[in-house]
Amino acid sequence: MIAIVLKISIALVVIAALLNVYRLIVGPHAPDRVLAIDTLAINAIALIILLGITLNTRMYLEAALLIAVMGFVSTVAMAKYLKRGSVIE
Repeated sequence: MIAIVLKISIALVVIAALLNVYRLIVGPHAPDRVLAIDTLAINAIALIILLGITLNTRMYLEAALLIAVMGFVSTVAMAKYLKRGSVIE
């Protein structure tokens, strides 16, 4: 039962990631693209965690944590850049 649910979850997260890529390419404004990148990072975290559960290992959890931190920092940096024109000021 768990294997079936994991496969369905992975498929749904991949569909969500593809929709985020579409928004990233088509997005009419820069804030839409930043939000798409942030959501894509969240989808990558979900995929990595689901892969770790599927393979029954904890090694992927550290990679998911690293992507979470980098996704947060990059989203904050892009928001500051869009608001003020520079990141460090």
